[in-house]
Amino acid sequence: MKKALVTGVNGQLGKALLAARPEGWECVAVDRAALDLTDTDAIARMVDQVQPDLVLNAAAYTAVDRAESEPDLAMAVNAAAPGAFARALAGSAARLVQVSTDFVFDGTSGCGYRPDDARNPQSVYGQTKAAGEDAAGAGAIIVRTSWVHAAGGANFVRTMLRLMRERDELRVVADQIGSPTWAAGLAQTLWGLAAKNQPGIYHHRDAGVASWYDFAVAIAEEGHALGLLPRIPAITPIATADYPTPAKRPAFSVLDVSSTRTLLGDAHVHWRTHLKTMLTEESTLG
Repeated sequence: MKKALVTGVNGQLGKALLAARPEGWECVAVDRAALDLTDTDAIARMVDQVQPDLVLNAAAYTAVDRAESEPDLAMAVNAAAPGAFARALAGSAARLVQVSTDFVFDGTSGCGYRPDDARNPQSVYGQTKAAGEDAAGAGAIIVRTSWVHAAGGANFVRTMLRLMRERDELRVVADQIGSPTWAAGLAQTLWGLAAKNQPGIYHHRDAGVASWYDFAVAIAEEGHALGLLPRIPAITPIATADYPTPAKRPAFSVLDVSSTRTLLGDAHVHWRTHLKTMLTEESTLG
């Protein structure tokens, strides 16, 4: 029986990783109370205690706007912690799987970003995640993803559902283009890449692209069809300039996932299909 240390188990990806655990793996699941990721000594002690064959680091500082005013905390969680895991695993056959983000890119590309494309993060969050990639090192499996959602999680889909129940009209940014990602599909990819055991940088997202406005419209339509919304509210597309935020978002952050799909030999499911599945699960939560 192989052993995986899984961080961030109270988050949507952490839960998905546990649900997708392959046969032959034991998971040691830790949350913030069990392992403080700002304490690099605690990370070293945890790795020494557990002696994992694999570390799936699903924990992160993900408050994109708040990171602008908490750069030290974001850097500790997103960069120093992966570095501590990498050092603790050095000299062993164990592998670190580090989850990263589309925010390491500046959004100026006109086509999907490849894993080897130059990074140029425009926010503190993006900078700390890029630093985390570097800290994880050449021996790690680094997986960038985008717009993650899962039933019961803290994400754009559930925020939109709440606002759509409360309001008759919403204004949603239409000039930021990316790809939604279902956490369960991401978890399958992380386990699949761990099984391949080939270090490097990989990308994962659902098939298709969307603006936040497109995503919101789909949430409204699918949510209403499933009875999660009493009505479909009016949704107005707006520009990023009309909704200023402390952190700058990439205008285009679609990830090229072709190398990942080729390696794993799996299907690439459209984001709207996964959205419907997620919302179906959400409807059972009550």
